[in-house]
Amino acid sequence: MIGNITNLFRVPEIRRRLSVTLGFLLLYRIGWNIPIPGVDLEVVKTLAGGVDEGNTFTALFSVISGGGLYSCALFSLGIMPYISASIIFSLLTKVVPTLEAVAKEGASGQRKINQWTRICTVPLAMLQAIILVANIYTNPIADGNKALLPPGFMLAVGAVLTLTAGTVFLMWVGEQITEYGVGNGISLLIMAGIIARVPDAIVRLVKTQQGGFLPFTLLVLFLVIVVVVVFITKGTRKIPVQYAKLTRGRKVYGGQRHFLPIKVNQAGVMPVIFASALLSFPSLVGQATGWLWLSDAFLPNAWWYTTMTIVMIMFFSYFWNSLMFNPVEMAKNMKESGSFIPGIRPGKKTAIFLQKVMGRITLAGASFLALIAIIPQQAATAISKEIPPQVAYFLGGTSILIVVSVALDLVDKLNSALLMRNQGGFMGGSGSSGTAGKKKGK
Repeated sequence: MIGNITNLFRVPEIRRRLSVTLGFLLLYRIGWNIPIPGVDLEVVKTLAGGVDEGNTFTALFSVISGGGLYSCALFSLGIMPYISASIIFSLLTKVVPTLEAVAKEGASGQRKINQWTRICTVPLAMLQAIILVANIYTNPIADGNKALLPPGFMLAVGAVLTLTAGTVFLMWVGEQITEYGVGNGISLLIMAGIIARVPDAIVRLVKTQQGGFLPFTLLVLFLVIVVVVVFITKGTRKIPVQYAKLTRGRKVYGGQRHFLPIKVNQAGVMPVIFASALLSFPSLVGQATGWLWLSDAFLPNAWWYTTMTIVMIMFFSYFWNSLMFNPVEMAKNMKESGSFIPGIRPGKKTAIFLQKVMGRITLAGASFLALIAIIPQQAATAISKEIPPQVAYFLGGTSILIVVSVALDLVDKLNSALLMRNQGGFMGGSGSSGTAGKKKGK
């Protein structure tokens, strides 16, 4: 294993890409220590010991953005506006015929959609910055009736512009990592933000519990969740696909059997994010308007809230898969390429079969997402009512699913890069065997 890791730094291109990735991630963390103009640093230090983030929206936003909303840093908004814009255009390209036609233009069409996504990110970031400044930063939340941002129109405008500029800069950083680094830059930024909150969550847990078996129990629970997430994330349903034989002269082409892999968790973490964001919206409205009854009605501990979360995760899982997986088009492509599923007639019968298989797999994947999103947080709350909200929410499905999915994708990319250069792979094979294979090839 150590030899495989050292192989990453033996190849100049991989070493350069890793250096670029680590450099931009370091720059990302430095930005979390740069305060926005006009912020009261004394109030920020007062809140450094912890503030109530039990609200679902606040906890979700803080976990994915990479830090607390109350840090008042340059990157407090994180990359969420860009993710929202990307989701919007991903859905619109499947619904609006004009955008779908642009997306099918190839590389040029994808560049147009990416440019529209960047443009859409700016107003979304500005809107979220206005809500953040108006409802959190300028309201008294510390002892002595002090606010994070002193009153003043120009200070508020400066804070909104700074937060928007921070998001735009992170969008650029993510694209640079994707082009010149390793893996998907936006996903790596999200994962880095989640991991950065782990030490703070552990310290708060230790201070709250003062030892005992609870931290050990939560650690075991966390490891079990990670193992289950990895198992389900890597799980696939392999559908056998047979290629028809083609005889040309004395040579016979085709006749090989391959597999069409369909992931169990085809939708990824998107249904959990959609459900959490939608259910947290009433609580956000309650905080902004002062209707505390609305915020109290959408507490995560309520049984009907849990039921609605499960229903929405199920709905968004089927909705997302229906947009991303088209059985009719896939059956048509298989028929044109001369391939078929053994025992299933090409064309309409193949489309019906793929639709039925996809429906069953989606049910399994949606059930998994619902369990991972609900059980860990509810279990952590049931073990002790004194667990900090940050710790309980970190055990939830959103954070773990993002970290595990991005980590697995990063390992796969590194492994593929090493295999392409005959280095034996990252997770399998030793460096010596890869070198031997390389010499043999020569």
